[in-house]
Amino acid sequence: MIDTLLGGLSVEQFLAEYWQKKPLLIRQAIPGFTGVVSRDDLFALARDPDVESRFIAHDGARWEVLHGPQKATDLRRKKQPWTVLVQGLNLFVPEGDALLHRFDFIPQARLDDLMVSYAVDGGGVGPHFDNYDVFLLQGIGQRRWLISNQDDRSLIEDVPLKILQDFRPVHDWVLESGDMLYLPPHWAHNGIALGECTTYSIGFRSPTYQELAQEFLVYLQDAVQLEGLYADPDLKPHVHSAEIGDAMVDRVAEQLARITWTREDVRRFLGAYLTEPKPHVFFDSPDEPLDHDSFLAQCNRAGYVLDARSLLLFSDGRFFLNGEAVSISHTDLPVMIELADRRRISTVADLTQDGQALLYDWYCCGFAHPDSIESK
Repeated sequence: MIDTLLGGLSVEQFLAEYWQKKPLLIRQAIPGFTGVVSRDDLFALARDPDVESRFIAHDGARWEVLHGPQKATDLRRKKQPWTVLVQGLNLFVPEGDALLHRFDFIPQARLDDLMVSYAVDGGGVGPHFDNYDVFLLQGIGQRRWLISNQDDRSLIEDVPLKILQDFRPVHDWVLESGDMLYLPPHWAHNGIALGECTTYSIGFRSPTYQELAQEFLVYLQDAVQLEGLYADPDLKPHVHSAEIGDAMVDRVAEQLARITWTREDVRRFLGAYLTEPKPHVFFDSPDEPLDHDSFLAQCNRAGYVLDARSLLLFSDGRFFLNGEAVSISHTDLPVMIELADRRRISTVADLTQDGQALLYDWYCCGFAHPDSIESK
C-alpha cells in the first residue's frame, strides 16, 4: 500500500526528502479510489447538527460562509459555485476512519482528522495557506490545484475566509480520482473543482508553542504544591499605602521560582493533552452491554477495536487514553502497544485478568468494542 500511497517512495525517503520540506504530487496514490461516502450520505452528514460542516459559495468577488447544520436548499444551489466541507468524517464513517489510519506512518500523536469537500464546477475555498501538513486525495471528478511557496501571506480584508491578497502560483496540476497531493505547512494553495468533485483531506495537528505553554500551565495547576502562607514579619512602614512594595514582589518571586517541572511532567502532560477528545466529541455506552464472560468470548472470536473517537498513545511504558493516564502491567505491555499502534487486536486471551478487566471497562464506557456487527 505504501508503494502506491507515496508514489513508490519508502516512508524513510518521504520523511527525509518531502515531509515539511516540499510538495509531492502522487499519481494514483490509491488506484481506483473514488471516496468512502456517497454524495447523498455526505449531504446527510452536513445537515446533521452533531457534525461540523461549512458551506462556502462565491460569485467571483463576494464570499459566503454558512456553518452547519446545513439546509437542504443550499445543497441544491445552481446559480454560483459552491462547496460543502464536512470535518471529522472518520468519526462517522468506518471507511473514513480506515482511510485516515492508512497514514499512520506519521505518528498518531500528529494525526488530526479526515475532512471531505464536495464541490460543484468552479467551487472551492479560495487561495489560502494552512499551518499544518495535509494530504489532498482526490475522490470523484477532477480538481485543479494551483500552489505557491510565496512569502507574502497578507490576506484580503473584510471577507469571512482567510484568502490571500496576492496569490502567485508556481505549480498548476489537475488531480484525477486516486491522485494525491502532499503540502507542507504554509504552502499556499487554491483548489478549483472542474465539474462535480470530492477531495479528501488528511490533516495533521500543529499546535503553536503558545498553545502548548498555556495548556501545560493549566496542567501544572494540579501538580503545584507550595506550602506556607504569605508572611512579612520584617514589614517596614510604607510612604504610600497603595504601593506594592519591592519587598513583597521579591518575596513572591522567590516562592514562585520554586515551581519547577521535569521531563516526566512534560511526558504526562503530552499524553493527556494529545489524547484529549475535541469538545464536540462524546462517547456512547452500549445500550445493552455484554456481561464480562460474553465480552471475552466475543473478543476472542472476532477481536477488539478502539472506537474511531478514541486515541490511545504511549510513551516510555506509560499509556494515555482519551485524556487520562492508564496503568498497564508490564505483562500486558506488548498487547497494549499492538492495540495502540494498530487500533485493533485479534484476541484478548493474551492479557492478564486485570488487562481484560480494563478493556471491558473501556467497552462499557464506549471507548472500544468487540469487532463484530452485534456489538456496534
